Amino acid sequence: MKPIGPLPPPFDAQVGVLTIAGQPYAHWLTKAGDTPAFVYDVDAVTARISRFRAAMPAGMGLHYAIKANPFPPLLAAMAPLVDGLDVASGGELATALPLGRPISFAGPGKRDDELAAAIRAGVTINLESEGEATRALAIGDRLGVRPRLAVRVNPDLELRGSGMKMGGRASPFGVDAERAPALVRLVIDGGADWRGLHIFAGSQSLDTAALIETQAATVALAARLADAAGAVPPLVNLGGGFGIPYFAGDRPVDVEAIGAALGEALTARADLLADSRFALELGRWLVGEAGVYLTRVVDRKDSRGETFVVVDGGLHHQLAASGNFGTVVRRNYPVAVAGQMGEAANDLVSVVGCLCTPLDRLADHGLLPRAEVGDVIAVFVAGAYGLTASPSAFLGHPVPAEILARR
Repeated sequence: MKPIGPLPPPFDAQVGVLTIAGQPYAHWLTKAGDTPAFVYDVDAVTARISRFRAAMPAGMGLHYAIKANPFPPLLAAMAPLVDGLDVASGGELATALPLGRPISFAGPGKRDDELAAAIRAGVTINLESEGEATRALAIGDRLGVRPRLAVRVNPDLELRGSGMKMGGRASPFGVDAERAPALVRLVIDGGADWRGLHIFAGSQSLDTAALIETQAATVALAARLADAAGAVPPLVNLGGGFGIPYFAGDRPVDVEAIGAALGEALTARADLLADSRFALELGRWLVGEAGVYLTRVVDRKDSRGETFVVVDGGLHHQLAASGNFGTVVRRNYPVAVAGQMGEAANDLVSVVGCLCTPLDRLADHGLLPRAEVGDVIAVFVAGAYGLTASPSAFLGHPVPAEILARR
């Protein structure tokens, strides 16, 4: 038996029928047309943004990394509530531009046409290499537009406890810290509008102390780089890294403690950074726990002493929940039978999808209330890295509906 991950609030307190944004799950499935479907509670996202604002020091910017969930209605609801949108492709850029918010563009391997589109639109490009800087400057000259360029730094530190470490080692992301000052000078001397530094050490950390330590070290690193470059960064993007609980034993980060410590770090920052603005770039922490993936049981079968609950969804919609999106040891996401919330879990089953691969498991040897054909299985923390992070074209199954739910 493998434990099921912890249901996020307020779902962990529900008894009986699952409700989302104050309505029973069947209400949202009627709007969706049936399963499979993703439902995103926009009020939960709004509350999460409000919590961030209350916890962080005054003036701390909040950027949303739209790769976490680029569902257009969700983006439209979030855009007025955040200070910027971070994109990682020309496609995401096209999605974000109509929202009228400040945009930054990160990610290795930007094509010339993507750089040109960003420069024309006045988007800040987070440079990942000296070569990218040279190309961006040349494109700006050709277009007759002064490009807005920031330098993404591969820091000489890593975020302890992060699911994806993005600093302290060789990396395709950003310029090694020791080379960053020279790149800043190249950008400034090349006539670009230098927008600052982007320093991202890792993501999906539940270690509050490690996040506090890394943010303080990042502020100090920004000061050293600014001093070496002889230029004050207008903005220092401190990255993000706030994790959310997925698995048994996970505990949420203490955002209030992080905000208090960050306030102290900024108060004590070097005089060189006195006029710099600061921002955090968050994705899954804002939207992950607001999403629920609903999929219907189409079969229940026994095989060699094991029971399989077969559903009409699977890893083609929820790759991460299947354990195939960067997880080293396969563990169970929060999963429940939508019509039996809070009921006794005494049925040992594996919840498997409809794909022709043994990798397609949404729960592996977990205890759930007994589910029969026609019942609906709910997979939680489905608001981030769900549909767009999954191989939805695999085997030609229909694309699931996405619903924005609000009270």
